[in-house]
Amino acid sequence: MNYNDEYDNADPISIEKYAKKMIGQSFQEIIDKYEKEHAMIIRESFGCGKQEAHENKKNKGNLGQIVEEKFFHYACNSDSRPDFPEAGVELKVTPYKINSKGKKVAKERLILTMIDYFNVVNETFETGHLWNKAKLILLVYYLYKKEVKFRVDYQIHYAKLFTPPEQDKKIIKHDFEVIVGKIRAGKAHELSEGDTLYLGAATKAVKSTDRRKQPYSDELAKPRAFSFKNSYMTYVLNHYIISGKNTYEPIIKDKNVDSFEDYVTEKINEYREYTVKELCEKFEINIDKKPKSLEAILAYRILGIKGNHAEEFEKANVVVKTIRIEKNNKIKESMSFPTFKFKELVQEEWEDSAFGNYLQQTRFMFVVYKFNDNNELVLKGCQFWNIPYSDLHNEVYKVWKRTKDVLQDGLQITEKNGKNYSNLPSSSENPVCHVRPHGRNAKDTYELPDGRLYPKQCFWLNNSYILSQLNKRFLEK
Repeated sequence: MNYNDEYDNADPISIEKYAKKMIGQSFQEIIDKYEKEHAMIIRESFGCGKQEAHENKKNKGNLGQIVEEKFFHYACNSDSRPDFPEAGVELKVTPYKINSKGKKVAKERLILTMIDYFNVVNETFETGHLWNKAKLILLVYYLYKKEVKFRVDYQIHYAKLFTPPEQDKKIIKHDFEVIVGKIRAGKAHELSEGDTLYLGAATKAVKSTDRRKQPYSDELAKPRAFSFKNSYMTYVLNHYIISGKNTYEPIIKDKNVDSFEDYVTEKINEYREYTVKELCEKFEINIDKKPKSLEAILAYRILGIKGNHAEEFEKANVVVKTIRIEKNNKIKESMSFPTFKFKELVQEEWEDSAFGNYLQQTRFMFVVYKFNDNNELVLKGCQFWNIPYSDLHNEVYKVWKRTKDVLQDGLQITEKNGKNYSNLPSSSENPVCHVRPHGRNAKDTYELPDGRLYPKQCFWLNNSYILSQLNKRFLEK
């Protein structure tokens, strides 16, 4: 069989058309067809049995290798050019899953290319290695199911060419410049996915202890790769790959916006010093009904969003948090996060911890209000923020580690004045975060490792810490 006749490797459309033949097939079926046509077995090719050859769960590139070698019939290589250089097309095989709400979501970020700290500082976005790989991608999505025993039995559901649209490209370019700027400043060891919106600098190492040299600093840095974030890949799947209704509203309707965050900040600042009552009147919200998350709703209305899902926030995993500053320039409320399951937390390692990864990968937009002398809430503006590297890997780690140790050793519960107290980390023990209840009531519980039931808990960022991270202009009258 002459495989050169199956598709034109210099024509993106021809490559995509051929790729669509995979839809509905499992990776095993691709292998079987290849074996049949070649009258050969996997053992001869890989030096091992059929299942064993493809069941190395640590090798996430393995399924991509099957597509490359068994479907497109070219050998895997470490060429820095796109996989189909004549067509300028990069091939990426990536999983999606169905979440508990029945929605299709990307299972993981999409790794694009390793970051060479010494070379990237001399590159520009348009002419650099990253954009050469990312500007035209053949995305092959397969459905991940936990109950499927062998990875080769996952089924391919989508195969489509993807180019980031122009406004996305501008944000990706800005993200690239933020990442490279940090490397040029000698801070590659402080890179975090929370620094950016769509494009992340994801850790990419065989062992968590792996480190490499960087320019402009003697500090060793974790190996990292440019990647499209999980949230961005979920959006790409649902709105660019799957044809359907766009359920999210864009903030930016003008294609000439260069800095997304500057644009948002300026829009919010147009209503700086408006009271909540004035904003409700302006945007026709019935303040007497006191809708839940009113202050956040007002921020969305200012940005031209009728609901509470903004397209760019969904793509970038930007979480909106409203903050109230008291007249005395203090904050009453600490900031809560999702509850954790005791039995799951004790099985975690820091590098893969749910809370650590959440903070590392999330960018926040703080919408700040302050009470005036008449006890009215006044909008002071907004601030994009992600947790500093040192705070995450020092103070937050200490609280996470002590929480794990307490749960492993057996949670101690004492009674005082009719209330139960535990020895989980309190706000007085750490300047950044603590642990305390976050359930509906005392009967809303999870099971402890020793089998006892205990009220649900979550990590909280201390109110004093949040205040320390705010721009000082918010404290002005």
